[in-house]
Amino acid sequence: MKNIIDVLNWRYATKKMTGKKVPEDKIHLILEAARLAPSGIGLQPYEIIVISDPEIKKQILPIAMNQAPVAGSSHLLVFAVWDEYSKERIDHVFDYLAEKRHADASVYDKQRNFSKQFFGSMSIEENFHHAAKQANIALGLAIVAAASEGIDTTPMEGFDPAGLDEFLNLSAKGLRSSMLLAIGYRDEENDWNLKNEKIRKPKEEFLTFL
Repeated sequence: MKNIIDVLNWRYATKKMTGKKVPEDKIHLILEAARLAPSGIGLQPYEIIVISDPEIKKQILPIAMNQAPVAGSSHLLVFAVWDEYSKERIDHVFDYLAEKRHADASVYDKQRNFSKQFFGSMSIEENFHHAAKQANIALGLAIVAAASEGIDTTPMEGFDPAGLDEFLNLSAKGLRSSMLLAIGYRDEENDWNLKNEKIRKPKEEFLTFL
């Protein structure tokens, strides 16, 4: 197993990608890492839209502030989160859980009812922001999984969410876009960010031990 710190030091926010295709087995590994991510009460309130069609990425480019990794990526992931934690969605999660574990649905009544009460007390916008934070956990694991395979990624929040939601017709599925993740290979000759030293907060500013 590769040293995780070495992997994280290797990766950086790739600003220029080559357009070279990432093998499908590697893409599926990255997606599986995201699928296995933990989430609050196990609800996984998000979906991932996987875009490899160059024409679709070209159309998304102006929506994403013309960021080069969108067009230069092998695959572009759109993390799309629930617009609300509806009772129907919560029931679906726990019904599926009971089915897969061959259990009576009533076994999960306590969690099911707590979820409905907890999220039902929030506004729609609070529901969205909670779901977006859950999706970011999956995004982080996708980034690490990609780096462990020598594959570059660029997470992007700089895009027009309403424009992307309309372009992908996300509202029809009760979803809203929260983050983009470009996956591909660094253009070593033309990426200005490659030569920059990775800088993070010093540990004394970052960590507090009690």
